[in-house]
Amino acid sequence: MTVQLKTTSVDHARIEHAVREILAAVGEDPDREGLQETPARVARMYEEMFAGLAANPRDHLRKVFTEGYDEVVLVKDITFCSMCEHHLLPFTGRAHVGYLPDGKVVGLSKLARVVEELARRPQVQERLTDQIAALVEEELGARGVAVVLEASHSCMTIRGIRKPGSSCMTSAMRGVFRENLSSRAEILGLIMGK
Repeated sequence: MTVQLKTTSVDHARIEHAVREILAAVGEDPDREGLQETPARVARMYEEMFAGLAANPRDHLRKVFTEGYDEVVLVKDITFCSMCEHHLLPFTGRAHVGYLPDGKVVGLSKLARVVEELARRPQVQERLTDQIAALVEEELGARGVAVVLEASHSCMTIRGIRKPGSSCMTSAMRGVFRENLSSRAEILGLIMGK
């Protein structure tokens, strides 16, 4: 699994120019009092929302601890906000990340950091789910990895079909959670059992 890294900083001036053009294109006056600072605000927001492009989430999983524990480790309800790459509108939700260790564990906050950094880039939920699972599997050498994401997509709730309250669920199962039905049922029960 390849995670693209961007090494340059965000070009604020270019974003500001583009936002002014968008405002003019929709019939607004970008020099109107309420809109004068909007291009700069949008540039700062994009820098924040896309900060994951310059981060390497793999780094968070490199500090591990040798541990004989061999049962499920699960961090539930990791909130995230990402930007749909199709419409540049946010989708927000919760990630559930679980794994079966094979001699090493990672600090629990590191799983949340991986979710955060991968979410902070133009994304689709399906790829985000897969990237999280692949990184945990590769870096921890886990016997099994399960990732479930639940999210509400602005591109579906505030435009287009306009169905507020709808959500999308995606999952990625690796190792024993993919191969063994009882292991899959156990992890999904822990995740969905709320």
